[in-house]
Amino acid sequence: MSGSDNQKTVAVDAAFLKSRRGIVKVAEMGTLLVAFVCFAVASTPKYLTATLLEFLITLLLLLLYLLKLNKRITFLFWPIVDVFNSVFAAIYLLVLSLMALTSNPVTGALVGGVVSLISAGLLFVDSYTLFRNITFNKSRNETQNQSNE
Repeated sequence: MSGSDNQKTVAVDAAFLKSRRGIVKVAEMGTLLVAFVCFAVASTPKYLTATLLEFLITLLLLLLYLLKLNKRITFLFWPIVDVFNSVFAAIYLLVLSLMALTSNPVTGALVGGVVSLISAGLLFVDSYTLFRNITFNKSRNETQNQSNE
């Protein structure tokens, strides 16, 4: 038996990146990265931490869907995890961006606040579209057929 027989391959779902949800996830990551850089330039560590943490969580969720790990790791219902993350992160980033915009005169912090506000909007859109597609009273097959129409 050769070593290649024991290797498991990981399928990459390239179509996810082209889907609406994939585009929103990538846009979230882009705005969070820009906000992180702006807050880093402005030397505002309290805003840095929040944007970096949410960037990493979004990256992990993107990798989860991109590598189809959500189909292998089934002890969690990943759409609900994603919805909760998006809602809480959107509210947190909304508050954070308003604080940055009102209390910090440094240009980097102001730009970071505006970009964080855009991130919060994207997170709200993500949570709304995810929650709209989740059905609690139908089987997975019915839900998949409905979303394909």
